[in-house]
Amino acid sequence: MENAQTSKREEWFNRNYKKLLVIPAILLILSLYYVFNTFQETGDIIHRDITLTGGTSVTILGDIDKEGLESFISGKFDDYQIKEVRDLATGKRDAVIVDTNAGADETKDILEEFLGYELNEENSSIEFTGAVIGQGFYQQLRIAILFAFVLMSIVIFIIFRTFVPSLAVILAAFADIVMTLGIIDFVGIRISGAGIVALLMLIGYSVDSDILLTSRVLRSREDSVNERILSAFKTGMLMTLAALGAVIVALIIVYRFSDVLTQIFGILTIGLLFDIINTWITNVGILKMYVERKSPGEIK
Repeated sequence: MENAQTSKREEWFNRNYKKLLVIPAILLILSLYYVFNTFQETGDIIHRDITLTGGTSVTILGDIDKEGLESFISGKFDDYQIKEVRDLATGKRDAVIVDTNAGADETKDILEEFLGYELNEENSSIEFTGAVIGQGFYQQLRIAILFAFVLMSIVIFIIFRTFVPSLAVILAAFADIVMTLGIIDFVGIRISGAGIVALLMLIGYSVDSDILLTSRVLRSREDSVNERILSAFKTGMLMTLAALGAVIVALIIVYRFSDVLTQIFGILTIGLLFDIINTWITNVGILKMYVERKSPGEIK
């Protein structure tokens, strides 16, 4: 009975694995659309926060009325964002963080008008990032991501020494990044330096299961192609789900308590979910087509 069920699943997979490639293809096209749309609107592929564009960040200590503050400063700044900082144990609001694209003095004056008292070192902290510094930092992070992706691609080609399987791994990693950016742009998340670092980390997360899959499929000679894919799937999914579980738990813990960590773990969660699709549909489909067109003697 079990062998019959396995045979039916294998027949279904053999008939439909090419059709399944439509799913990641549609997701990639939609993601590219949102990324391109964001580029047309902002001149960049992401919405950047003040750490990457320049501006003022003011942390005001105390249980500040966030809704009232947002209503008060609405229209006074061209661009602003208000975030909360809460106590990890009690959930009590300990501070609010106000980010604006204005100068430090202008931001301070408007906030003091709302609060009714002077902001000083005891009840607040003010940080100003110049536009040139923010832009320079962003350029360095972009170069780091590009450099990491290029190095990853070179290593993949060195490991497998075959064009199509290597390209499949690189395509899966590329799709992970683009699809994650598509969700970020669709939701309208403002990316900070921490978010760029998360995308950099995602490159490493993206290729581990792809390398495992490609190694099992190309270098194993004992089992059928489907059996090699299934073996890699069991190990790879365990790895991905373990990482995903840890990231989700961390995201739940830090949510509303740390915007920096929330952004990092949020981006990794999105990327790992897309990695499941791009590894076990996209990469599997390309590899299966490649191997079935090669005789066993030609597979390195």
